[in-house]
Amino acid sequence: MSTLVTLLAAARRRALPRGLAASAALGVGAGVVLAGCAPVSDGETLTVLAAASLREPFTALEATFEEAHPGVDVTVSFGGSSDLADQIEAGAPADVVATADEPTMARLSDAGLVAAPTVFATNVLTIVVPTGNPGDVQGLADLRRSDVDVVLCAPEVPCGRAAAAVAEGAGVTPHTVSEEPSVTDVLAKIALGEADAGLVYVTDAATEPDDVETVPTPEAAEVVNRYPVAVLAEPQAPDLADEWITLVTGEEGRTALSEAGFGAP
Repeated sequence: MSTLVTLLAAARRRALPRGLAASAALGVGAGVVLAGCAPVSDGETLTVLAAASLREPFTALEATFEEAHPGVDVTVSFGGSSDLADQIEAGAPADVVATADEPTMARLSDAGLVAAPTVFATNVLTIVVPTGNPGDVQGLADLRRSDVDVVLCAPEVPCGRAAAAVAEGAGVTPHTVSEEPSVTDVLAKIALGEADAGLVYVTDAATEPDDVETVPTPEAAEVVNRYPVAVLAEPQAPDLADEWITLVTGEEGRTALSEAGFGAP
């Protein structure tokens, strides 16, 4: 069982904290210099809220940003997009937010809590099953079988809305036994063998090759999630926030996202 699965399983047993979990500084020194970087004072922090499915590429970009900004600590907090929006609406201190779909970002934009967002990536869903496929799931139609326990994201989060759209488009009503607050929670339940099948982003499925298998899901190609990123209306580090957007939407960001399996915007 991978370390990620163990951590995710532990995370599900804890309530999501209101505070933002601090990430460890990844070191300073010579690194890639982003175009137009301005000098910053030691100890400055950039706080980024990001959809759980962005963990792999944003963790890599966190290191890139810190190398280019000696003395700056990037704190990236990952979670379900709707939970992140709740935090922002409650006044949580942050500089940048990236969500897994446009409706969630529109909620923040309509409230005047973020500046104009930029779409930087796309993603689609796939069926995942525990290694060995004990439920013998061969396609989307099998998710309606009463002997197949299905785990989905909750309908208020982007992966849940996408899953509902995929199922509805195929005329399938899944035998859902659990609805989770984020895509990583769905993945963890499948990897731990707590359900027979789930719908997660293809990028998340790729992070657990030893514990889950994917089942061809051609119907999911009709439902594409577009990921927007935006600076908050009142960022604590506005210059750094703008530079993070530049990194994510630039060549280095596109490379990190592509390597993680995300599509172009």
